[in-house]
Amino acid sequence: MTYEAAASFEPLKRSGSATVLERSAVIDLDAIRHNVRQFVAIASPASVMAVVKADAYGHGAVQVARAALEAGARWLGVAHISEALALRAAGIDAPMLAWLHTSQSNFQAAVAAGVDVGISGWELDAVVAAAREQERPARIHLKVDTGLGRNGSTIAQWDRVVGQAMEYQDEGLLRVVGIFSHLAVADEPHRPETDEQLAAFREAIAVAEDAGVDTEVRHLANTPGTLSRPDAHFDLVRVGLGLYGLSPFEGQSSAELGLRPAMTVRTLVSNCKRVLEGQGVSYGLNYRTSSESSLGLIPLGYADGVPRIATGGPVRVNGVNYPVVGRIAMDQMVIDLGKPVTDEAGWLGAEAVMFGDGAGDGPTADDWAAAAGTNNYEIVTRISPRVPRIYINEIPGTDAR
Repeated sequence: MTYEAAASFEPLKRSGSATVLERSAVIDLDAIRHNVRQFVAIASPASVMAVVKADAYGHGAVQVARAALEAGARWLGVAHISEALALRAAGIDAPMLAWLHTSQSNFQAAVAAGVDVGISGWELDAVVAAAREQERPARIHLKVDTGLGRNGSTIAQWDRVVGQAMEYQDEGLLRVVGIFSHLAVADEPHRPETDEQLAAFREAIAVAEDAGVDTEVRHLANTPGTLSRPDAHFDLVRVGLGLYGLSPFEGQSSAELGLRPAMTVRTLVSNCKRVLEGQGVSYGLNYRTSSESSLGLIPLGYADGVPRIATGGPVRVNGVNYPVVGRIAMDQMVIDLGKPVTDEAGWLGAEAVMFGDGAGDGPTADDWAAAAGTNNYEIVTRISPRVPRIYINEIPGTDAR
């Protein structure tokens, strides 16, 4: 299946009896299930929260959430309440936490939909007002800042926040379901700050328990924390990047962690032509061919989510990885085939893979992250809605497109 919005304007290429999209991000839901099962085993007896914020890092929140729950995830995590409400509207009733709010966040809808709300402190009064309006207790997770410096109560304010939450709980206006924080450098396991954060989190839990808080879940570990710090698992781990089969560690691949990348971004070669030595390529003419060669045109650009800065990123055509040369444009980029080809017409319509699972030395999101000077999180998340998503293995164990 594809997103209707994307399919409505995406022309199709027909090859025999098969219909092939000109460009697509193919999402393997069995890879998602495999990765979830890996984390369920690693985290046990703690439960797994599948983090599906940002449309599941570009993979499709509803489809990924369903696959993750099928494979044993017990919770879902999102940044915004609006993301949680979209999952509820799709009929997903699993426990769900949203943690990033503004003064305009729809706490009333969250309470009505049974969405748990992360609380740093200022949100308490707004959430309680929503609970009164809905005549239903709110479910909250108190967040303490153990060192990351983003949201979460400071250690200095923690006593006050916990005390205020307990007063509201005693009035029947809310239930303190969880206590949580977030790790800053768990992807660099040698750094001491993780130990410092873990100690601060334990202290915050002790303060809350002394105040009478009886939580369902305490959670701190993200993907790298889940993989490298069993002492940070507590009752629940929040798995984001690893859910999608990507490694959070520099120098350690997905395969080495037993994970399977779920997204393959592919298109079709749209032009191929023979050029002379010295041929300039793309805006600015920052690249010129070093000898007579052939150039392949790849119809993906920064409007599709390819980083404009990622010249040199690999594209695989006919079993070979070719570098992108010249400046990446809004809708297209160019690969240099390295030599003239005699069958240029035969290259038209050949599948071009920007990144995938890396099988057979194929290009990966990590390769593109290196070319762009960023991380693999950004590469998959930024693939735009202009690239239709195709889901395979929607039913476990099948390969139905």
